[in-house]
Amino acid sequence: MSLKNLPEPQKSGLLLIDKPADFSSHDIIAISRRILKTKKIGHSGTLDPMATGLLILLIGRDATKQQTAFLTLSKTYSAVLKLGTETDTWDAHGSAVNQMPVPPVTQAQVEQAAQNLSGLIRQPIPFFSAKKIGGEHMYDLARKGKEMERRYNEVTVEWRKIQLTKPDEIEFTVHCSCGTYVRSLGFLLAQALGTTGHLTALRRLEIGPHSVQNAFDGNLLKECDLDTLYARVESVNV
Repeated sequence: MSLKNLPEPQKSGLLLIDKPADFSSHDIIAISRRILKTKKIGHSGTLDPMATGLLILLIGRDATKQQTAFLTLSKTYSAVLKLGTETDTWDAHGSAVNQMPVPPVTQAQVEQAAQNLSGLIRQPIPFFSAKKIGGEHMYDLARKGKEMERRYNEVTVEWRKIQLTKPDEIEFTVHCSCGTYVRSLGFLLAQALGTTGHLTALRRLEIGPHSVQNAFDGNLLKECDLDTLYARVESVNV
């Protein structure tokens, strides 16, 4: 029986997954559909393949009909920013497109730069993103070599922790509104420090009230059976 002809899932609710690196969010959804024998699975916002952390799957009609509410929840991330090299994706999966010397930077300067990027800010949208232009994803246009004007959106940012760990490396934790690209925050932070940079690590810790600490390890997903996975489905709580 094809997935499109499968009935409603046995149980409706939320399935919290800790997504491993190098799995796409859609990989996780596809595996979960096969295990749970249902097509009726949505999500609360995808993660880049490089990124790890909290991915909330919405199982069944009662959960998926609230997808919009989940997509608008604020999120918390931890990340590592490497200064000096800019990639076309602004993360480690991209190709280097620009290199700049890294000036001597102090912890105080890093904290001040983050403070200047706090509150309501205007951020550039990465060319390699799922944002659509004329019905096409920007990442598809970028891969085709199409020229695009830089686009921006407004987001709210709260830096919860930031630490200069090496002369050319910064670790930070940020709480932000929906629509925030942490890759963009890394790029802006590097720019404010007089250089460029890209993220080498990104992990989503929270979506609204939901924490990755309560999530099922995505590395175990392929070996999981139906009953075990359904036992992890919890009530909808936006």
